[in-house]
Amino acid sequence: MEPKMALALHDLSAVGRAGLTQAMCALSAMGHQCVPLPTAVYSSHAGIAGFAVEDLTAWMGRALAQYESLGLQFDAVLSGYLSTPGQADCVLRAAACKKPGGVLLVDPVMGDGGRLYKICTPALIESLRRLCRAADYITPNVTEAAVLLARPADSAPRGADEAAGWVRALCARYETCTVLTGLGDGQTIYTLCGQGDTVQAVQNPRIGAYYPGTGDLFAAVLLGGLMQGADMAEAAQRAADFVCACIRETARMGTDPKWGVALETQLWRLYDGQDLTGNRTVL
Repeated sequence: MEPKMALALHDLSAVGRAGLTQAMCALSAMGHQCVPLPTAVYSSHAGIAGFAVEDLTAWMGRALAQYESLGLQFDAVLSGYLSTPGQADCVLRAAACKKPGGVLLVDPVMGDGGRLYKICTPALIESLRRLCRAADYITPNVTEAAVLLARPADSAPRGADEAAGWVRALCARYETCTVLTGLGDGQTIYTLCGQGDTVQAVQNPRIGAYYPGTGDLFAAVLLGGLMQGADMAEAAQRAADFVCACIRETARMGTDPKWGVALETQLWRLYDGQDLTGNRTVL
């Protein structure tokens, strides 16, 4: 059977594992073809000082024009790091190239840890909100969820019931399925999956190490699972399990966190699709 094809609109960071370099590895390991459409080229991800960057917004339009002329259709479209409202327009244009029943997954990259990134202007925020309304799935972390709900970026849900309420509110406001990341306590991290009023929680042990780019990796594996036919909670559990395995192995290696997680040593976990743990509860 011919591999399914995903069009990934994301940044390409040459050094430091983030964005397209992770999406291409993960989706390929899961048996899919990843077609990379870079939103910008970075010499390193933006968390490493001194990076050089080239914005590719104009080029993205020319690339999409060629794909449209070729009649290309994609099984899925992944939207990741965007730096201008014009790039959000490119995502909507790409979404028009989905096959019937295809999936648009939007990772609304805006910030983390209660703080917005420097690129996150009011115009970009509004364009990402517009994208979320067009998406089949969105994958905000807590900071991004707060902004999508018009709350202060440094706000966070207090307890499981309020977190589930945030997920239901996102599902209702944007009329989409929501996977909320970045929740947890000292021992456990939680990922909440919402569709309508139903919210399921998947959980993993907290490892106690932070690496940039793990949100990009989570979204790519989540999409890969959905393309394989998994339901949202199954795909989210698999993505969380894989990211945790990468963090655990990288922490064991003791490398500088700025280089990201060593996913190369763990890609075998994505080949057969048998690493679901089933640690789910309905909230």
